[in-house]
Order: sequence, then structure tokens, then C-alpha cells
Amino acid sequence: DYVEAMWLMLQYEKPLDLVIATGEQHSVREFVEMAAKFLDIEVVWQGAGVAEVGINKATGKAIVRVDSRYFRPTEVDSLRGDASRAKDLLGWTPKHSFSQLVQEMAESDLTEAKKELK
Repeated sequence: DYVEAMWLMLQYEKPLDLVIATGEQHSVREFVEMAAKFLDIEVVWQGAGVAEVGINKATGKAIVRVDSRYFRPTEVDSLRGDASRAKDLLGWTPKHSFSQLVQEMAESDLTEAKKELK
């Protein structure tokens, strides 16, 4: 979707900057839970805030933790892009859903992990 949007921008008669986004908002927790579901892993959450940990229910092992190194210097509570101008000017709309993207990423990572085990 993003590459298509960039290509359409390059075809436009004059240079312009546009927001390319789905207009949807998803949390890291939602991403983790969806990816885990695709991999048949049940995540149990323990703790709160920066001490929160996602545990694989079957193994009891931590599979995700909050890492403050990745916080933005000025953290925001909500981010959601508005691509209406890209739609109006270029006719661009995203074609892949959040669920499709998460599944593709999970499957790709699983394929790479399996290669490393060989």
C-alpha cells in the first residue's frame, strides 16, 4: 500500500507531501495478541505500565516486555493518520487490512526463525 502511494505521488503533476495512513488506530498489545493468535500462542498479561510483560500461557515464558528505550522523547497518547488528502488527490486508499499485515509479518518471521533452526 505504501509503495503504491509513493508511486502515485511521483506521478502527480507537482511535488507534494501527503500523509499515508489507514486512519485506524491499533495498540502494541493488539498487534502482539493478533500475531500470537496467528501463531497459536495464548498471551497472558502480567504487571502494569513499564513493568507489564506478555507471557506465553503454554510455556510460562515472557515473550514481550515494555522497553523504555523505545519511548518517544515526547510520548503521545494517540496517533492516527488522516490520508484523506491522498485519497482526494491521488485516489489512493489502503488495500490491506491490519489483520492481513500482522499475519504476513508473523508468517514471515516464523519462516525466518525456522531457517535459523536448520
